[in-house]
Amino acid sequence: MSASDFRQIAIGRETGKPERLFRAAVSAFCALPRPSRREIAQLEDLTLPLFDKVSVEARRYVSAALSETEYAPPGLVRRLSDESVDIAAPLLIRSPMLSDVALIALIGRHGLPHARAIARRPSLNKTIADLIRVLERPRLVYPEMTEQDQASATAATAPTTIEAAQDASNIPAPGELAENVRRRLRSMMAPNTAHQSAPGEGQTRGPAYERLKSTALTGNGTFFQTALADALEIDFQTARAITEKSGYSSLIDALRALDLSEEQAFLLAATTFPSQFAHAEAVRLFLERYRLLHRDVALDRVRDWKAAAVGASIRGNAERLQPKSGAAGSKSDQLRAS
Repeated sequence: MSASDFRQIAIGRETGKPERLFRAAVSAFCALPRPSRREIAQLEDLTLPLFDKVSVEARRYVSAALSETEYAPPGLVRRLSDESVDIAAPLLIRSPMLSDVALIALIGRHGLPHARAIARRPSLNKTIADLIRVLERPRLVYPEMTEQDQASATAATAPTTIEAAQDASNIPAPGELAENVRRRLRSMMAPNTAHQSAPGEGQTRGPAYERLKSTALTGNGTFFQTALADALEIDFQTARAITEKSGYSSLIDALRALDLSEEQAFLLAATTFPSQFAHAEAVRLFLERYRLLHRDVALDRVRDWKAAAVGASIRGNAERLQPKSGAAGSKSDQLRAS
């Protein structure tokens, strides 16, 4: 399939069997050399509603097809990674879309089967590798010993000198290795937590949501766009573009960056795009997409909006400062006449 095939599927919402559409959309997307953000969002919009209607073989095929691309839709990758390991394995082993934090979360949710697949990733973080070894061989961390074995081991290893006692104090106690692994995992998670709670990154507060809700319920789009611009610290034109698009994909990014709850986000989306929620399936899809969107991804998109606005402002200023050709010509004519 070609790039034009994917665009035709995305624009026309080709009808047919869910299985055929699911496979065709991903195949055509993978043919794109460098898909745009809009095309990534289109693939997510196409495939997530079909996910529960396709076979295991189709999910396995899509997992393998998207496993090596850095442009795969994040929501679809997370959904596939949460499947059983026979489906998720290609993504767990190769996907550049899965961060260290995401891998730890997957191990926590799915345990040893996912951990064994993740262990095959090239250049795996050492802390995650240690965690998987602990899961694989827990007896190395918590050795099971009878009382007689413990007594004999104590007698055999009892220090006879002060120096020996000092050396023995450096030997990790049973369970200490696991605690060391946990400590390193917490340190890995700490930068992510600090990043999320840092001021200036759209951190949500009660008053911010209350203002968004009150302006959204007025029915006046300008009021809500102004409140959204203030909450995200973006320009008004960007906020207006977010709320005037044909779909709510960009609004999901904005609300997730504000770290709103699912109920809060749905209320704002439903008042902004009421026609998008005509039936229960549309509501379920919105909540699922919102739940699967990682806040770091949403914050990156907000930063992209800010950068694009700054770039547009710089270009506008540069064009305004350039002398007009007509004005330059008239000045030269006046100099010649004088």
